[in-house]
Amino acid sequence: MAGWGGFFFSLFNYKTEKYVIAENRKIGILFRIYQLAVLGYIIGWVLVVKKGYQEREETIQSSVMTKVKGVTLTNSSESGLHLWSPEDYVIPPNGERVFFIVTNYIETPNQRLSFCPESFKVPHGQCQSDDDCVEGEAVIAGHGIKTGMCLNSTGTCEIHAWCPVEYSKRPREPLLSEAENFTIYIKNFIRFPKFEFSKSNVLETSDDGYLKRCSFDKEKDLYCPIFQLGELVRWSGHDFQEMAVKGGSIGILIEWNCDLDKDSSQCNPEYSFTRLDMNLNHSVTSGYNFRFTRYYKDQNGQTYRTLYKVYGIRFDIMINGQAGKFSIVPTLIAIGSGLALLGAGAFACDMILLYMMNTSSYYREKKFEIINFSKEKTKPKDGKVGHKERRARKQAEDNFSKKPEGGEDTVGFSVTESNQPVDSRGPTIPRNTGQRYSAIVSPRAAEPRHHITFSSHNKV
Repeated sequence: MAGWGGFFFSLFNYKTEKYVIAENRKIGILFRIYQLAVLGYIIGWVLVVKKGYQEREETIQSSVMTKVKGVTLTNSSESGLHLWSPEDYVIPPNGERVFFIVTNYIETPNQRLSFCPESFKVPHGQCQSDDDCVEGEAVIAGHGIKTGMCLNSTGTCEIHAWCPVEYSKRPREPLLSEAENFTIYIKNFIRFPKFEFSKSNVLETSDDGYLKRCSFDKEKDLYCPIFQLGELVRWSGHDFQEMAVKGGSIGILIEWNCDLDKDSSQCNPEYSFTRLDMNLNHSVTSGYNFRFTRYYKDQNGQTYRTLYKVYGIRFDIMINGQAGKFSIVPTLIAIGSGLALLGAGAFACDMILLYMMNTSSYYREKKFEIINFSKEKTKPKDGKVGHKERRARKQAEDNFSKKPEGGEDTVGFSVTESNQPVDSRGPTIPRNTGQRYSAIVSPRAAEPRHHITFSSHNKV
């Protein structure tokens, strides 16, 4: 219980720092190297590189509008000559941040609702007898509904669908090979709401013909966001003609990193381009395609359609950015974290000095000191005798000066102040002597001498 009580009362002790200079070069050098490393980190990385003195805004509000221009002429055995304009090859045509440009296609014209054999490339449509073609069952990943008949000529089920089914042989060369020269206009507006700052990637000018004759150049014309389709693909590290056969996906990243402590002209867009689908064109997962149809009516009012399986390039425009401006709060936080790191270095050096060295016990004795004021105040200060010590000495003197009852010899003992202990019995004196003895006692050479006188009286 005494141990627990001591531990409990020790919780109310106050510990204050005592600074000790330890002349240990190894620890001193280690501490200075750590201090220099922390200062380099705070000044070089936190304040200069990361701009830790700034308040950051990473919520960017943006709007993107796109427009594609260019025409090309194709000639195929199915559809003959066909002029392609942006209304035909851009999907969707209203200019969103995600859009698709057709570069190759498979056309299946004049499809009508009728009965025809399923494609032999569809595994679920293959059969050996009518039992394999359950009437009313849809062909999985196929083109129509089974009628219950197995056609021996094709080895597939007869289906009710838009006939004939899709022609599936893809051209080896892109039909819209001239799409390489199409231009894409990307207009982007951004805003940082915390700082009430907004900007656009289009040059602010009153010249109406500027956008008609300019072209994007990172060094000379950064604020003309008109790009050639072939250049976009090359900047992503690929060849347009190879990519146009099976299609693919290109990511366009516009990044705004703005230091608002500088002029707004220093806040500029940074463009980067990358291919988002598989890099290898022979991979089964690479490429991009989908289907759409166009419906018509003949002179008899019957509906027929043309099916297109189109290959092309999908563009995903992504906007990212952040802005920073000086603020006292993050500055104080950066400085405070640096001071905390400096304190951690001092703590680590203390642990090494006090607990991990051969002379650690010696350093601990010099480092830690226990002070109890209630005990210290009773000790003599500057050579003065304490109150309790003076009272004890006075009582001893009174005992020696008293005359005993019965007429016995009286011994007088006078002592000047001394810090030496006093024997309460006094010295041994022969009884039947009438002589007076005098003794000079010198405790130490550096202390004042004390004179002691003894006297003896015989009875009359």
